[in-house]
Amino acid sequence: MKSITIKTASEPNLHAETQLAARSGISHSTISLIERDRMSPSIDTLSAVLEALGTTMPGFFSDLQSTLPYSPFYASVDLAEIGKVDTISYRVIGLDHPNRQLLMLHERYAPGADTGEEFSHAAQEAGMVLSGKVEVTVGDQKRVLQPGDGYYFDSRLPHRFRNVDDRQSEILSAITPPAY
Repeated sequence: MKSITIKTASEPNLHAETQLAARSGISHSTISLIERDRMSPSIDTLSAVLEALGTTMPGFFSDLQSTLPYSPFYASVDLAEIGKVDTISYRVIGLDHPNRQLLMLHERYAPGADTGEEFSHAAQEAGMVLSGKVEVTVGDQKRVLQPGDGYYFDSRLPHRFRNVDDRQSEILSAITPPAY
């Protein structure tokens, strides 16, 4: 995955990380861990950081966008990876779809993988667990979902995901409107 280098992505300043933390709503320690490649940010965290830097997920990952003519079908190899394959993999279905109004993700969580601090944003999310066991926290509610179980919530509520299985867990999810 592409690394975020705060000092080159934002205005040059000794306090760039602190300022970015304030603008993005993400803690300074999390920003520092991401910059040093010691933490893989969740999609929500990455989106907040990129928004604070004045860019978008598609802009940041522009090199991942396909140059092939539009097709409504996507082979597994065509899915854009925007996560970190060894911990939490987020594969986008239709990243290059014209006028995309939905973020469709195939998510894979390694055993014990966690999206980190609870996060909120203006959208709606829905998904279904395909394999494994995933603990989903939304606001003050928490539930362990198993294959066939699903969720649908207002993303303005703080939320997070954690694989509580001893094997990889998978989710198929959708977010609208797409922030990235």
